[in-house]
Amino acid sequence: MSTLKRFFQDTIIYGFATVLPRLMNFILVPLHTEYLGPAGYSVNTTFYVWATFFNVILTYGMETAFFRFFSHSEEKGKVFSTSFITLSCTTVIFFVLVFIFRGWITTLVDLQPVYFNYLLGILALDTLVVIPFAYLRATNRPLKFALVKVLNILVVVLLNFYFFWFVSEFPKYSPDIVLSNYSEVDKVGYIFIANLAASAVTFLILLPYFFRTRVDFSMTILKQMWKYGWPVMVAGLAFVINENLDKLLLKEMISDEVMGAYAGCYKLAVFMMIFIQAFRMGAEPFFFNHSKQDNAKETYATILEYFVIAGSMILVVLVVYIDFFKQLVIRDEEYWFTIAIVPVILLANLFMGIYHNLAVWYKLTDKTRMGMYISLFGAVVTVLFNVLLIPVIGFMAAAWATLAAYGSMMLISFFLGRRYYPVPYNLKKIGMYLLISVGLCVISFKFFRENYLAGSSFVILFLLITFFNERKDLKRILNQ
Repeated sequence: MSTLKRFFQDTIIYGFATVLPRLMNFILVPLHTEYLGPAGYSVNTTFYVWATFFNVILTYGMETAFFRFFSHSEEKGKVFSTSFITLSCTTVIFFVLVFIFRGWITTLVDLQPVYFNYLLGILALDTLVVIPFAYLRATNRPLKFALVKVLNILVVVLLNFYFFWFVSEFPKYSPDIVLSNYSEVDKVGYIFIANLAASAVTFLILLPYFFRTRVDFSMTILKQMWKYGWPVMVAGLAFVINENLDKLLLKEMISDEVMGAYAGCYKLAVFMMIFIQAFRMGAEPFFFNHSKQDNAKETYATILEYFVIAGSMILVVLVVYIDFFKQLVIRDEEYWFTIAIVPVILLANLFMGIYHNLAVWYKLTDKTRMGMYISLFGAVVTVLFNVLLIPVIGFMAAAWATLAAYGSMMLISFFLGRRYYPVPYNLKKIGMYLLISVGLCVISFKFFRENYLAGSSFVILFLLITFFNERKDLKRILNQ
C-alpha cells in the first residue's frame, strides 16, 4: 500500500494545483457571462480553441517523451537539456513562419490581429516553461509545481476582476487607455491580456531553470524522444478535434450565439474535467516510475477502480444539482437553452478519464503510435457525428458526438490493452458503478429536475452502495 499511498499523496497535491486554478477559472465564468453576451463569449472560446491547437503543435509530445526517458535514463541532465533546447529552437522557428504567413493565418483563425498577437505571446511563454514544469513533476516536487500554478491563476483572476468588474463599476478610477477600448466588442480582449500577463509572471519565476542545467545536447536522445513523442502529438491534435471542433462547427453551421451558449454550459462540466486533469498530473509520472515493480499491473487495476468510483460520484452529484449550479455559474438566462448537453458531456469526460487510465498499455510498451490511431478514430467519429447530425438535431449533436468519440476510444483501448499489456481490471465492479451512476442520472434529469429531496436521496444511495462495497479497502487506505 505504500506505493498507492505515494500515488494518492502526489495526486492530492497535483489535484490542488489543478483544482484551485480551475475553480478560480470557474469563478470567472459568471463574470464573463454577465459582462459578455453569447456572441462575445464565442470570441473568447474561439481564442482558446486555437490556443489549445497550437499548444499541441508547439510541444509535439515532448512533455510525455520527457517523462518516459527522464524516468529511466542515467543521463537525466542530458535529457532535460536536449528537451529544453529543442523546444526553444522549434518555438523560434514556428514564430518566424507565423510572421511570414501572419495575414493568411489570422484570417484562418478568425481573430482580430491584436487578439492574434496576444495568442502568439501566450503560446511562446507557455511553451518555454513546459520542460521546467515537467521537470518539477518528474523529480517529485509537486509543492513547488502547485505554488507556481496557483500564482499564475491568481494573476489571471485578479486582472479579470479588475478589467471587468472594477472598471465597469468604478470607471472614474480607471485609466483612459482602458476606457477608450471598452466597448462590447473590445472588452473580450482584456481576458487575453490577463492571460498574457500571467504567462509572463510564470516564465519569470521558472527562468532560473533555464540556466541551472549545463548545455548538453544529444541528437541520439532527441531522435528517440521524437520517435516516441510525435504520435503523442498527433493524438493530441485528435483530442483537440474531439474537444473543440464541435464549438467551431456550431459557430459556422448555426450561429455565434448558439456556440457561445453551448460553450458557456459546457463549463458546467468543469468539476469532472478538474478531477480527470488532477488524476493525470499525478498518474503519468507515477505510471512510468513504478512500471518495473512486480505488482505494477495490480496497482494500475486498483487505481482505475477508485477512479471510476470517484468519477461516478461526481457525475451523480453534478447531474442531481445541475439547475443549482446553472443559476450559480451562468447568471445570464440567454445561455440556459443548451443546458441539456451537460449530463452527456459529463459522461463523455468520465469515459475520457477511463481512456487515459487504460492508455498505460501503449505508453509503457512504447506503442504510442497505437494511441495516435485510437485518437484519430475518435476524431473521425467527432467529425462525422457533428457534420451529419448538427443540421438534424442542432447543438445536441455536438454533445452526443463527444460521448460517441470518447466512448469508442475507451472500448478500443481496453481491447487492445488486453492483447499488448493485460491488466487485471475488475470489469464487474467498474461496470456496476457506471451503470448505477448513469441510471440515477437519467432518472434524476428526466423525472426529478430541481427536486432536490429526491436528488439528494440518489446521492445518498450511491454513497451507501460505495461504502458497503468498499468499506474494507477504504479503511485500509485511510489507515495508511
